[in-house]
Amino acid sequence: MKVMLSLEKFCVSPFPVPVSWYAVPLRLIVGFGFIEHGYAKLARGADGFIMILHAIGMPFAHLLGWATILTEIIGGSLILLGAFVPVATVPMIIVLLVAIFTVHLPNGFSSIKLLSYGASGAHFGQPGYETDLLYIAGLIALCLGGPGPASLDGYLKKRRTH
Repeated sequence: MKVMLSLEKFCVSPFPVPVSWYAVPLRLIVGFGFIEHGYAKLARGADGFIMILHAIGMPFAHLLGWATILTEIIGGSLILLGAFVPVATVPMIIVLLVAIFTVHLPNGFSSIKLLSYGASGAHFGQPGYETDLLYIAGLIALCLGGPGPASLDGYLKKRRTH
């Protein structure tokens, strides 16, 4: 009977930890993902990304290119730290929606499109908008549920109440 009760704790959500801890792994993956995307654009050269924006017909490509890179790096860092999450979320969701409607929508939903497999490994097609929607869902979840206890927002909230 004790075994069944112990097993039940880990088989039924939520786990026996404070509910707000859900936010920590969510913040880590969303924040790191955004930072990595922004850093990749910088590492390859911001001008390359700006040229892509220009090629797809985005107005003010230079301004929007840098705004995207900074949003990804700064916004990702804020999410990672759990700082000013609702404020950081707005421009991040805008970047994701622009990516969906200008690049990913014609490719369908799925982010993984295995085209073939050969001696050099797997060959994939263009990604759809699935991952962008997952990022949006994660950002909205963090806004609705809060960034969790191990966050700068949580620390500031504790300081205000004391």
